Amino acid sequence: MASAVIVDGLSHRYGDRQALREVTFAAGPGEMVGLLGPNGGGKTTLFRILATLLRPTTGDATLLGRSVRRDPHGVRSVLGVVFQRPSLDMKLTVMENLRHHGNLHGLSGRELRGRCEKALEILGLADRSGDRVESLSGGLARRVELAKSVLHRPSILLLDEPNTGLDPNARRDFVDYLDELRKRDGVTVLLTTHFLEEAERCDRVGIMHEGQLVAYDAPGELKKSVGEAVLVISGPNVAPLRVEGPHAHLLASELVERFPGEISSYSWGRPTLDDVFVHLTGRTLKEAEG
Repeated sequence: MASAVIVDGLSHRYGDRQALREVTFAAGPGEMVGLLGPNGGGKTTLFRILATLLRPTTGDATLLGRSVRRDPHGVRSVLGVVFQRPSLDMKLTVMENLRHHGNLHGLSGRELRGRCEKALEILGLADRSGDRVESLSGGLARRVELAKSVLHRPSILLLDEPNTGLDPNARRDFVDYLDELRKRDGVTVLLTTHFLEEAERCDRVGIMHEGQLVAYDAPGELKKSVGEAVLVISGPNVAPLRVEGPHAHLLASELVERFPGEISSYSWGRPTLDDVFVHLTGRTLKEAEG
């Protein structure tokens, strides 16, 4: 099966700063790919290139065979985009926002109204169509953003930190709807995120660090690369110590006995994607954000 998205050696510089370094990966039709990493890791630069908002310094990307370098207009025709920052007009109603967006894609009349009503119904917004966007909660406004992005029935969705500011329940509902789009319409979804639970639900995860794609695989395979278990030991006078391996938990009691008073807590469990990030970069996602 041909790939829906192919990223081939993308690099980008902002003056002297190298924001992206030779990023290469592919996503198949109907796949959901999560790009996981801290702010400054290169996710948003990659997103802007794929959305044709930024021309790469070197390399290329093709979306359904359309090159971001040679055919940006063609790329936009198959693309739906949800930006990290709201792109809604707060003084307009929900329906007015959708209708104006549909007009930009050449939609009008009965067809546009039908698509707007269908999108609002699916996203649970039918009873809010006449409300001004400024009156909506953050979660509801985010649903309007998604409804707007799928009006023209794109084959590929780019979502830049789509769940920022949403509560856990709203985040789950959002990803559930993405799953429905993929299963029903075969839409390919690429999203940037720093939420581990969101990345866990992706088919494949790309870990971004300092402009590089340091890993790209299914979440389960990435966690296998760390090992069967991770032990984390903390103490008042020592930095947290991490031990990876199938018998890591057996070391905990030995260390507590050998260094009485020096160990205040320890935890043991199967690897998470945060453990994968530590394994690859030496820092947790939270530390990298700091």
